[in-house]
Amino acid sequence: MSDIIAYLAEIEVALVSSPVVAEYQVVRSWSHSDDGYIRIRATLTNGDFLEAAEYFVLEQGQIATVDYRHHWTDEQKQTLRRRWDSTPDHPELENFPHHIHVGDEGNVASYHPVGIMDVLKLIEAEILKT
Repeated sequence: MSDIIAYLAEIEVALVSSPVVAEYQVVRSWSHSDDGYIRIRATLTNGDFLEAAEYFVLEQGQIATVDYRHHWTDEQKQTLRRRWDSTPDHPELENFPHHIHVGDEGNVASYHPVGIMDVLKLIEAEILKT
């Protein structure tokens, strides 16, 4: 099995085994020998919603997340919890274009490239601490 296909399978295993994912749907997924993409929608056990998309490449035998948008909202999809993305809209930030929005669109901070599995771990830590 290629590293790309294995990575896509790892994401699905993480979704299935996550204690905070109530249900999920793979909206789109594709793979080539050196890159891939996955977009998912998930309802979380607390009612919140996660829409995540990740484009990744295989570089020197390692998966590298290149482009992504992971959007976590409340159950009405009106209140932003967090959004991690690589949209090049904040050139003033260190580590441009990687950034995070916390609580609302105006609260933006520099971040690092983050994949779906990383986001799941962050959300699990947040939800399970309460």
